[in-house]
Amino acid sequence: MKDPLYQAMQSFDPDAQPYPVTALRDHAREESSELPFHRHDKGQLVVSLQGGVMCQAEGGMWMVPPRCGVWIPGDMLHSNHITANGHVYLLFVDPAISGLPEHCCTLSLTPLVIELIRHIAHLEDPSDLNLPHEKQLIAVLLEELRRMQVEQLHLPIPEHPVLQRIAHALIRHPDNRSTVAQWAEQVAMSERTLARLVQRETLMSFGRWRQQLHILIALQQLAAGSSVQRVSDALGYESVSAFITMFRKALGKPPGRYIAEQ
Repeated sequence: MKDPLYQAMQSFDPDAQPYPVTALRDHAREESSELPFHRHDKGQLVVSLQGGVMCQAEGGMWMVPPRCGVWIPGDMLHSNHITANGHVYLLFVDPAISGLPEHCCTLSLTPLVIELIRHIAHLEDPSDLNLPHEKQLIAVLLEELRRMQVEQLHLPIPEHPVLQRIAHALIRHPDNRSTVAQWAEQVAMSERTLARLVQRETLMSFGRWRQQLHILIALQQLAAGSSVQRVSDALGYESVSAFITMFRKALGKPPGRYIAEQ
């Protein structure tokens, strides 16, 4: 049986909608959802109200914790993975509308922005978007989106085949604790060459690059309801306290507090 969100997107072509802005809603369900790689001319904002969303696009991965959204510019190949208890809205924006980010990014959204998107997604008749009142609300929404703060919840995945191989291996097995030297041996490079390659392509050390992946996966799993202990184990930390220390240094708050405030 196909994923319900995938089926909804199969029957909804955002580029065929004659409105500058349209939106879809996806209800929370017990199973996770996966939208495979696809593209459309319109830009897309994936908004998470509950659970977590991981977006893959050209150049990397972006995380959508609750009350945030990932902006994906138009005509960019991307995929979305939504956690089992995820509840999301998909906002589509005409590419002719200016002032929105030119690259993928995670945006921290205000309650006003979320409510405006919710309102658009719940319109029974899409043609209502042509009404003067709705046009005014859309204008407010777009202006607010231009002001939203960008969150650093991004994992760069360069095009270099060696780094692609390592990145996807770590995504599949985030508890892999192989050192740079061990990875270098696997990809037939010297440790120094691999370390320099990671630094040049990602602007991070290898350890910081892997830590960023751990942060994204941790946020996704915590938003889905996993315990701190379970997330710590899944990421291969020797103790919960070591995981909490890493998380606090990266995001300024311990995991429980961060998720509660989101």
